[in-house]
Amino acid sequence: MAIFKKNKKRRRSLFGIFTSFMTKFLYNNSLRLLHLVYLMASFFHPKARQFVEGRKGIFKRLQKAFQAKKQTLIWVHCASLGEFEQGRPVMEELKKEFASSKILLTFFSPSGYEVRKKFPGADHVFYLPMDTPHNARRFIEITQPVLAIFIKYEFWYNYTHELKKRNTPTLSVSSIFRPDQIFFSSYGSFFRKILSHFTYFFVQNEESVNLLKSIGITRCMQSGDTRFDRVYQIAQHRHEIPLVQSFKGTQKIFVIGSCWPEDMDVLAPFINETQLLLKFIIAPHEISEEFLAAIGKSIECETVRFSNAEESVLEETRVLLIDNVGMLSQLYPYGEFAYVGGAFGKGLHNILEAACYGVPIFFGNKNYEKFKEAKDLILRGGAFEISGFHDLKSTYEILLNRPEIFLLACDVNRQYVLENLGATKKILDYCHKLLTI
Repeated sequence: MAIFKKNKKRRRSLFGIFTSFMTKFLYNNSLRLLHLVYLMASFFHPKARQFVEGRKGIFKRLQKAFQAKKQTLIWVHCASLGEFEQGRPVMEELKKEFASSKILLTFFSPSGYEVRKKFPGADHVFYLPMDTPHNARRFIEITQPVLAIFIKYEFWYNYTHELKKRNTPTLSVSSIFRPDQIFFSSYGSFFRKILSHFTYFFVQNEESVNLLKSIGITRCMQSGDTRFDRVYQIAQHRHEIPLVQSFKGTQKIFVIGSCWPEDMDVLAPFINETQLLLKFIIAPHEISEEFLAAIGKSIECETVRFSNAEESVLEETRVLLIDNVGMLSQLYPYGEFAYVGGAFGKGLHNILEAACYGVPIFFGNKNYEKFKEAKDLILRGGAFEISGFHDLKSTYEILLNRPEIFLLACDVNRQYVLENLGATKKILDYCHKLLTI
């Protein structure tokens, strides 16, 4: 009987080793396949082309940038622009606190790199090479970071494995976990191994702490989301935009941020029906000429693009169409209402930029469940999920006709941001312990 149990245990152990080997093999080859897909897509898709072109000769450029390495290097990795906004306050504080250190910022996505490749808060900005064993080893040999920080959902096996081998402290910042993620499934042992490579997790909520502890990871803290610190910082240092102030005048403004075509299908009828009661600022997520033209065509009232706007015509203009990138966070304070796009498509965009100004927020009802702040603000009465045009119209009319509900929404959103400040300080306190040893 003892021999049977021993053999059974050995078979389980061998099966586990085999499964781990095969999963790792599939992981590495799927990334090679992904690179091939991008390579083929680059012939006809601009973003895929940027993804491929941005990584050409990357190791030569890295070697050139770090050939005279004398100062300590802190590496911060973000997937894209949204994660950059979470990492930004951490980078800025690190730059202040450890002025003699250099900051290396990497991106996986072109939408992050192309917008922030000249970010002054980093000394070096690069695309992240694909996560193969060879690339990870070479990347870390060249850069030799003393600390690595991965933002939110960035969990790369080979990079984190290489960092752990070298005893380089590796942090996960503003991460958030859900029970349905692969880490917590019966077949997720390989992916749990990725988490074991991290030195410490700074997570957004208590559920994430409990989920990590359920798989034996206790090196974690509920620090909150650094985006709160970022949006509050923006609000504290906002500047007036004279053209927008002239457009507003004494009228109520409905700010529409990061909208997609699916959002405009709901918003265009609302704009056309309420144009005599409101003015609208529309800041699309993507400013392609095709989408800007489609927005203009769907709206029946006087519309002007920001780049062509003149103060003399703004009084009669009902819609100001923003045709640049980077202005949205400065537009919300001009609004009495805000709509944030994305939830009718791939996922809701940042609602905290609007919340910090105490503006009631609307968004689609299809894809916001992964966003804690959206669920929190719905429960508190500061945000409103809408299913379509009629739902948007009726909810807006309630806020318009019931001042007590409108004012409650304003106060709730403003207070929610204030309650959740401080994640950056908790992370910096921990970094101090690591970097001053």
